[in-house]
Amino acid sequence: MTRRIHHSLLDKAKTNKNDEFYTLYEDIEREMQYYECHFRNKVVFCNCDDATTSNFFKYFVRSFQRLGLKKIICSCYRKCEADLFNPSYERGFYYEYTGHEKINPSTEDVIRFTGDGDFRSAESIELLKQSDIVVTNPPFSLFREYISQIMKFRKKFLVISNINAITCKEIFTLIKDNKIWLGVNFGRGISGFIVPEHYELYGNETRIDEHGQRIISPNNCLWLTNLDNFIRHEFIPLTKTYYGHESEYPCYDNYPAINVDRTCDIPADYSGAMGVPVTFLHKFSPEQFEILRFRKGNDGKDLSINGRTPYFRILIAHKNLVQKNSGC
Repeated sequence: MTRRIHHSLLDKAKTNKNDEFYTLYEDIEREMQYYECHFRNKVVFCNCDDATTSNFFKYFVRSFQRLGLKKIICSCYRKCEADLFNPSYERGFYYEYTGHEKINPSTEDVIRFTGDGDFRSAESIELLKQSDIVVTNPPFSLFREYISQIMKFRKKFLVISNINAITCKEIFTLIKDNKIWLGVNFGRGISGFIVPEHYELYGNETRIDEHGQRIISPNNCLWLTNLDNFIRHEFIPLTKTYYGHESEYPCYDNYPAINVDRTCDIPADYSGAMGVPVTFLHKFSPEQFEILRFRKGNDGKDLSINGRTPYFRILIAHKNLVQKNSGC
């Protein structure tokens, strides 16, 4: 059954601070270099972007000829209801670029939706159907629904997300089934986000750049995609061994697997199940490892060691290692 669109959800997302993070141009450029071969003669849809200000739009316009793009579509949500404090309203809008239109459009150049431009609206979905690859920074608070829509319409995509998204059951299942995967840049590999004036700058990871833009670097974001790149096929170099160092790899109380605290400590000689931190996914190669399950033991509770629960663990196993007697 199709879920009815509740605009209050998107309105709430728009007031969520984490949904007002705008991607820096250099971060888009740094990630996109690994996927350029996928874009020739393709229609790119940035369905959470204002073409008059979006760095995604700027990147694709500047790279239009080099990538061999067919078209860029940018669509933008606007709250579409009047109230006591906002007696007038602005409809959502979109802009299409095929190599001949303005590269710096104004609000007079855009095409207005009849509605608000919600990415789940019928108008936005029609644009999605016309596209080949979706590239944007979607609302973090609606991320599961956003990815669900992309998968439903079988679109290729490259989007930025909070790292917590991969701990959601729906997202992790797609990763486990090798339908989506992490991009190249992760954590501190994403330099920061532009935030609006009302966003409080606190801590050491904030700055105001030469253009007066307020930048915050949360260091907890990643790229998520279903576009292949050569890095995800590179094996993790393994230098540790289990046999002879068994005490360094305790067993879980509720699942026959050993705990590995760091990706670099994965033993090269252990063929059974191993629990690794979620950051492992950044270096995961589907040819080297198999993902077994996430977080829970056989009792349905979080994996634990002597009654203590480590932070989220992913259970994996070597893909091509000859089976030996496991330590658990």
